[in-house]
Amino acid sequence: MEIPCTDIRKVIEERLATDVSLLVAQGKRIQLTTVLIGSAEEQLSFVQIKQKLASRLGIGFRFIHLKKTPLYESFIRLIKEETSNPATTGIIIQLPLPHTLQSDTLYSIIPVLKEVEGHREKSPFLPPIGRAVLTGLKYAFFQSLDYDKILVQESDKTFFHSHLKFKKVVLIGRGLTGGLPIGKTLTHFGIPYVNISSSTDPTIAHEFIGSADVIITAVGKQVITPDMIKTGAILLNVGLRSENGKLRGDYDETEIAEKAGAYTPTPRGLGPIDVLYMFRNLVDAAQLQTKSVTVLPR
Repeated sequence: MEIPCTDIRKVIEERLATDVSLLVAQGKRIQLTTVLIGSAEEQLSFVQIKQKLASRLGIGFRFIHLKKTPLYESFIRLIKEETSNPATTGIIIQLPLPHTLQSDTLYSIIPVLKEVEGHREKSPFLPPIGRAVLTGLKYAFFQSLDYDKILVQESDKTFFHSHLKFKKVVLIGRGLTGGLPIGKTLTHFGIPYVNISSSTDPTIAHEFIGSADVIITAVGKQVITPDMIKTGAILLNVGLRSENGKLRGDYDETEIAEKAGAYTPTPRGLGPIDVLYMFRNLVDAAQLQTKSVTVLPR
């Protein structure tokens, strides 16, 4: 079964648009600031996707494009200035960053209610990519397009515990934009999992994959073939690669379709849902900033 990510995206976007309209009617302006360093075509494409969605939702979008790598002190000063701007509801820093700007403390200078990607410890927001993955998993269980059944929220801890306590979950990849935030989300919901990567012994990795009920891939190259998985396994992909001019995921859907119990497609898979969850966090941030209180993630 192919998980209908496009239909899921439409359901979430419709609710988001309604929530934005309600906030705007109350006099609350929502604005996302996106910071990009460099001119990599892929990164510019990701920014454009966010900008187009912001326009559809009626959300303000400020793009700060630094074509040359600034000094660390200048970059920190810029981030502080942007986050202190009352008009800025949330800010994202497009990854990856040049190595001279990478810092474990970078996100700590962003106010917790404006750091909408969930990088900070004790953040009220869950990582969007993690929520997107678990949304795909919820659909595999419910097979419903009801908003409340596909949206991943704090109350789902009991749901995931009951549905996954006897399941084997394998996460492939440990990258900053994929495996790491997905693993953080799985841990938040109390989902036991095994994390493997290119450094894992191939024999051990194959054993884990072969026995897995749920396989989450965040690599960017083909790492799964039909002979590696058991019948009925759920495959959720966020990895992205280009092959003969076409975007592909970490497995070939035509190859695994008959053997997998459920799988997400690429493109038009979990990526657009990931972006929507970032905007979900942004809208929630606007509500929290209005109330000046911290609540659990929606």
